[in-house]
Amino acid sequence: MKAAVCYEFNKPLVVEELDIDPPQRGEVKVRLAATAVCHSDIHFIKGDLGGKLPFVAGHEAAGYIDEVGEGVTSVKPGDPVVVSLLRSCGQCVFCNTGRPNLCVARWPLDTESRLHNKRGETVAHGVRTAAFAEYTVVDKSQVVQVPKEMPLDRACLLACGVITGFGAVVNCAKVKPLSSVVVIGIGGVGLNAVQGAAFAGAYPIIAVDTLDSKLKAARAFGATHTLNVAKEKDPVKAVRQLTSGGGADYVIVTVGNTAAVRQGFSMAGRGGTTVIVGLATEPVSASPMEFIDGEKILTGSFMGSTRLSVDVPKLVALYQAGHLKLDELITARYPLDQINKAIDSVVKGEALRNVIVF
Repeated sequence: MKAAVCYEFNKPLVVEELDIDPPQRGEVKVRLAATAVCHSDIHFIKGDLGGKLPFVAGHEAAGYIDEVGEGVTSVKPGDPVVVSLLRSCGQCVFCNTGRPNLCVARWPLDTESRLHNKRGETVAHGVRTAAFAEYTVVDKSQVVQVPKEMPLDRACLLACGVITGFGAVVNCAKVKPLSSVVVIGIGGVGLNAVQGAAFAGAYPIIAVDTLDSKLKAARAFGATHTLNVAKEKDPVKAVRQLTSGGGADYVIVTVGNTAAVRQGFSMAGRGGTTVIVGLATEPVSASPMEFIDGEKILTGSFMGSTRLSVDVPKLVALYQAGHLKLDELITARYPLDQINKAIDSVVKGEALRNVIVF
């Protein structure tokens, strides 16, 4: 099978033939139809988050079950599925208390790989999924079946970008109707945070970015106000003016930038909640008095606090009913051979979501 392999951090991926082993007990092999390019993949490819080389990245995918390992009865060959990095054992304290996205189980694929190059070297499953490839092997809990009529180039967006942004608002922050929401960073995840806020009945919904093109897109997804921080002298003051002087009830930070987290925390009003979604890696500085005096909350959201097998079917139903935008998220589609071009387009800010189609 063909796959895009990262052999050196911050270098172009190498598209080459790999060998893939059969799925082991509890695993499934998926023939992929589409994989979107997510900023998290780019962080790993650049080496921002470390990791073992070589590896295949890609984690926002959809395809068809090709083969099932021993003990798998939840899906069968031919079933169309969304493939996510989320795994759940169904037995740990988090799985048993409704928070499977925080599952603490250890898996064979944490230390093993089903991928090998033609020189006999082991190639790691990057971002738990290794979906920049024609096939992948994942744990059975990483797939959820979708209706046959669901287009898989749109279904793949439900594996990460949609559930992360939408879920950060609806599942994690639990935004209340008529509350004010700021979304910092209007990429694929940020746009879904915007439409999650609109779905929750928030007002105002303030989209914050440095590009007017992305702010225009935010309007189409439900933003009531936009703020270009590259042009605004005092973005925090501007947010306060848009929220009757008090600051926002909720701030969702979707960019992996510590300065943006600090700015977002300042935009939140008394009693406000700031949710970190983007993969910022530097420490955040804040005085304890900011928490005490204003009872402000600073928290994180991993994959939108998503219950994969529960939330994905609901989001599919919303899409099919015309209440969830997916088509509008896709900027362009590329074959696997052009994956480096697709990634470069995302890095330059030219795309919301580029999708690799097989």
